[in-house]
Amino acid sequence: MKKTALFSLAIMAAALAGPAGAAPRLDPEARLAKILEGRVAGKPVDCINPQVNTETQIVDHTAIVYGWGNTVYLQRPVNAQDLRDDDMLVTYLHGTGQLCSIDVVHLRDRNGGWNRGFVALNKFVPYTRARVATR
Repeated sequence: MKKTALFSLAIMAAALAGPAGAAPRLDPEARLAKILEGRVAGKPVDCINPQVNTETQIVDHTAIVYGWGNTVYLQRPVNAQDLRDDDMLVTYLHGTGQLCSIDVVHLRDRNGGWNRGFVALNKFVPYTRARVATR
């Protein structure tokens, strides 16, 4: 009986530790640095076109990154501490069809679909891939 209990504890401990050789989860700022690696910050802009920048990545309690390819836009919203990387972002566009620094993004729980609050947007900082000089 003792062997069974010890074996069960060992299995639970291994499950809590995660897969063997699994990389540790990056803290939010390190994850953001990895997303922006090889890119250079540009002049902040007030609005972006959400139809072109449909890809989004949420960095827990830190930021939203819009876009893919050569240019992505970093958004560090007011009350970013409310962001969770498993949130769904709900945006209502007004007038211009642009996503702007005066807009808010509503947060929805991915599992239950209920509203979790919102974040207020700031200016968007474009990050473009650095060009490698060729001879």
